[in-house]
Amino acid sequence: MTFDPVQLTRRLIDIESITYNEGAVGEFLADFLFQRGFSVEKMPVETPDRFNVYAGVKDETPDVVFSTHMDTVPPFLPSSEDDEFIYGRGACDAKGIIAAQIAAAEQLRDAGIRAGLLFVVGEERDSAGAKVANAQPRGSRFLINGEPTDNRLAIASKGALRAAIRAKGRMAHSAYPELGESAVHKLVEALHRLLQIELPVTEDVGPSTLNVGLLEGGRAPNVIADYAEAQVLVRLVGPSAEIRRSIEEAVAGLAEVEFTLEIPFTRLHALDGFPTMAAAFTTDIPALTNWGEPLLLGPGSIHVAHTSNEKLAKRELFDAIGLYIEVARRLVSHPA
Repeated sequence: MTFDPVQLTRRLIDIESITYNEGAVGEFLADFLFQRGFSVEKMPVETPDRFNVYAGVKDETPDVVFSTHMDTVPPFLPSSEDDEFIYGRGACDAKGIIAAQIAAAEQLRDAGIRAGLLFVVGEERDSAGAKVANAQPRGSRFLINGEPTDNRLAIASKGALRAAIRAKGRMAHSAYPELGESAVHKLVEALHRLLQIELPVTEDVGPSTLNVGLLEGGRAPNVIADYAEAQVLVRLVGPSAEIRRSIEEAVAGLAEVEFTLEIPFTRLHALDGFPTMAAAFTTDIPALTNWGEPLLLGPGSIHVAHTSNEKLAKRELFDAIGLYIEVARRLVSHPA
């Protein structure tokens, strides 16, 4: 018996699952998949009430696994719909993708093609669920990861390099600045230099970009600041070593750098005959290396993900089901 992917998407959206609070949506999916004849396993992540969900055919090694994440960014936005779109937090990132992948996996299973499903926690923060799953692979040859790519196969996914830039100073009364040393002034100059760095470009992917996303520091307007910090994120289009050196050189003598996260730039498997794109965002794929050769494909636009108007076109949702099935069939038709 088939199910309505639109209604499943809305049901998933209406279960709040902001990162670290994925338990309820995980329970719903585990029960839903069990009721539809899948063998279901929960993989605990950090705590017993936070877990990934793996579903497949009992005692079967899948050739291809569909995967995406159950968590969303805040704030929670309940579902709604009109004739054309489904709205709400997670509509395209990635609860509509979950619905499409389940529908595709069911049809492939019924056709005798070995397909599994892996839904993970924590993608929006630190890929904690993917890292746990990577220690428990199921022998699949291919991993089709779902993110909003406008139903185009991604040829690559940009990486991410996160850095904390910290400046130290000495407090004093602002009427006598010569008695202090402003950490804020140091940080402003360090960031000015940082923004002058020439970043690399990869021809078929595009440029590396740098964003100063967070700033904090100081005590009060009439106090010379003794500390200041900025959080910086670089989108990588290649190795990070040269960019790391450039950042360190740019802020030298003004601030210290701590690199707090790196997700590598990733080339992805593509297939002839499918439209392609280069993903400027990062995914769980670098943390799922043991689950097979990776592909990235999903309905929806990344430009509305994480916004107050997140939405997914119903037409794209149904198109994605067919695309997932077609891609999986193409992949498994080639011998290992």
